[in-house]
Amino acid sequence: MSTFDVHVTIENKPGINDPEGDTILNDLVLKGTHKTVSKIKTAKMLKFTIKEKDKKTAQSKVQEICDDLRIYNPMVSKVTIDVFDS
Repeated sequence: MSTFDVHVTIENKPGINDPEGDTILNDLVLKGTHKTVSKIKTAKMLKFTIKEKDKKTAQSKVQEICDDLRIYNPMVSKVTIDVFDS
């Protein structure tokens, strides 16, 4: 068994409002700073440390955990799972 770090990034699908990102962008516009920034999207990241036989199994297990616990809403959220050697 190997130990892996698994990062689960949950963000809104395209077309879904992101009020937090919009607020941050509006603050930059109001301050007149960082004028080159035109869009900000927020996301939530979960970081797992898991022992499995390989990266593929670690990814599948974390996906199963996220699905079982309903950590995200598949109708509005896009999920990315990245696996790294610990």
